[in-house]
Amino acid sequence: MIMKDDIKPAPETTSRRRRLALLAVLLGQFMLILDATVVNVALPVIQSSLHLPGARLTWVTNAYLIAFGGLLLLFGRLGDLFGRRRTFLLGLAVFTAASVACGLAPSAAVLIVARFVQGIGAAAASSVVLAIIATEFPAPAERARAMSGYVFVSVSGGSAGLMLGGILTQTLGWHWIFLINLPVGLATIWLARTVLRETPGAPGERTVDVLGSVLVTGSAMTLIYALVEAGHHRWTDAAVVVPGVAALLLLAGFLALEARIANPIFPFRMFQIRSLMASSLVRGFMVMGMYGAFFFGVLDMSRGLGFGPLRIGLAFLPMTVTVAILSSGISARLMARVGPRGLLAGGLAAMALAMFSFAELPLTALYFPGRFLTYVLLGLGAGTSFLPLLTIAMSDVPGRDAGLGSAIVNLSMQLAAAVNLAILATVASARTDVLLAEHAEPLVALLGGYRYAYGVAVFGVLVALALALTTLQARPRRVAEAAGHPEPERRRVPMAH
Repeated sequence: MIMKDDIKPAPETTSRRRRLALLAVLLGQFMLILDATVVNVALPVIQSSLHLPGARLTWVTNAYLIAFGGLLLLFGRLGDLFGRRRTFLLGLAVFTAASVACGLAPSAAVLIVARFVQGIGAAAASSVVLAIIATEFPAPAERARAMSGYVFVSVSGGSAGLMLGGILTQTLGWHWIFLINLPVGLATIWLARTVLRETPGAPGERTVDVLGSVLVTGSAMTLIYALVEAGHHRWTDAAVVVPGVAALLLLAGFLALEARIANPIFPFRMFQIRSLMASSLVRGFMVMGMYGAFFFGVLDMSRGLGFGPLRIGLAFLPMTVTVAILSSGISARLMARVGPRGLLAGGLAAMALAMFSFAELPLTALYFPGRFLTYVLLGLGAGTSFLPLLTIAMSDVPGRDAGLGSAIVNLSMQLAAAVNLAILATVASARTDVLLAEHAEPLVALLGGYRYAYGVAVFGVLVALALALTTLQARPRRVAEAAGHPEPERRRVPMAH
């Protein structure tokens, strides 16, 4: 007698389900990344509407990024232990509910708290996306195509957020940049519940390191607070020193805890995966250029060119289109031809050149052709950098830690973005104060501060390039397989370590 469970689904049905599964996780990832920047265009309107002091305005963005980055490790581990489908759905539900709270927020305090809760949901959902993709697409060629889609939504989501934020803010009001997540979130939850398969949890004891998560998130929050305060106080003032020291103590406590407990949120064995750790470090410096271009590009075009929210959003379109073209398969083919390190080096060089172009733009430069071409160049750099970094990062992560590896990849971007934005905002403010002291006009001083921040971002991207060339090892077999082109046996020469 044939049991119902013994009947295997037809290949066509399985293939269709996997495509829909990919659509579900990419739609969720796009919504989460989009919300990291969608608020930037609306910041001036939110500041006026909620009477938010300038010093607190950064927290509308950073509250989301801190929770997003700080809790990725916790939820990545929860996904490995209790199931990635369950973790993904929980994250989407929390994110969608918090989006409604953001849209209905009557005060700045409520908005900042709701943004933090939004980040919690984003951390839960995003932490397992790469692990779900890796599970659903085990074949190298299929996985490379799926990862290209992930790269596209992760990179283009930031610039698309600026465009969508501009459209919604100018036509419907800033509240709708959050309320639009309600129908999109509900649709994504329905699709994910329908097509995603649950992965079995890890065997053994299922204890969760909540204290470790609290310590690492608290360390990130206090560090960013110290960096923000450094823009308004001297580095030796108590307002900067006290939270800075507290951040280091919390980080030390986190590392001591992880070394002592049996089931840490960040097992120290992950440090032994060189490809994951080195690529995460490279990504952390690289996003100084990406998020610097987003944040200061909005302010620069608003104050310097007088652009409204809609025009600012459209100004980032060349970058989005360039990334979309590269993600159609071009980057994967280039990576198979020149290797991930070669493609990554070229992408980082293009990104550094783009940030240098922003730094050197005349204060009165029009959008076309200088800024337009620079955004195309930035899209070229981003579109050729993220896929090789992603391929290298996940190449050696064992299956049991796929959720944690996915979380570390996202952590290196989101937490670094929050820290980098705080650093760039601080140096921009300091440079503006210097120019004002030299009797420059207020607008000239303000734009000069933005240009200086771009210059610091160039340095960050160049550090990423140097690290990529010195710490990332070329691994021919894994690279070829990740791109979907297995290498001939005769060329499989082991690399010396």
